[in-house]
Amino acid sequence: MRDNSFIIPASILAVGLVLSVVVFGYVWSETKGAEQTITVTGSAKKDITSDLAILRGSISIEASTAAAAYGALKTQKPLLMQYLEAKGFPADKVDFYPVINTPVYSYGTDGQQTGIRGYQYSQRVEIQSGDVQIIKAIALDISSIIEQGVFFNIEPPEYQYTKLANLKIQIQAEAAKDAMVRAERIATATGRSLGPLRTARMGVLQITPKNSNMVSDYGVNDVGSIEKEITAVVNASFQIK
Repeated sequence: MRDNSFIIPASILAVGLVLSVVVFGYVWSETKGAEQTITVTGSAKKDITSDLAILRGSISIEASTAAAAYGALKTQKPLLMQYLEAKGFPADKVDFYPVINTPVYSYGTDGQQTGIRGYQYSQRVEIQSGDVQIIKAIALDISSIIEQGVFFNIEPPEYQYTKLANLKIQIQAEAAKDAMVRAERIATATGRSLGPLRTARMGVLQITPKNSNMVSDYGVNDVGSIEKEITAVVNASFQIK
């Protein structure tokens, strides 16, 4: 009597082998025909010069009484205006903010307040100009009015570029073009050709001082320098054929 105990398992094994070959061939065919892409990073950089400068500061005085502090502050304002007018900033070009008064406390050896020893009155001032060099010159010189009895606390000048909206579009387009050129070179070097763009992601803009290597994930917006660089980055994926 013929033993069939080995025939059935062998038949199952053979069918399984055939099916595995069919499945492997199907997966290989699908992979071979799948779309292949290449991902590159393109960048563009442009030098820009600030076209708006802003200078802020405050005149301040401290005295034993509120009336004395306010009276002294009023005598400083005309002296400050004389200085600014001589630099080309008449009254209608100078912005004065509301006067702020603050009590000045005295403290004991234990660090506890022991009372009010006086009052400080201050008034913030702002000027701005498209001539960034004149603002820079004033920022370097204005502390000299202390010789006239004017206590002026200056803040670092702020330099801005007002045409940034249009420039952003231009430089991002240049970064995208740079990405395409890079992808084309890589594809050509490997004997392939570049297909259509599949994805693109714009990085944050970096506006930094000229020749600076400052970079931030959130972007940099430098306002402390007149000469700047703006850098755009684009990550793009292209189909390759």
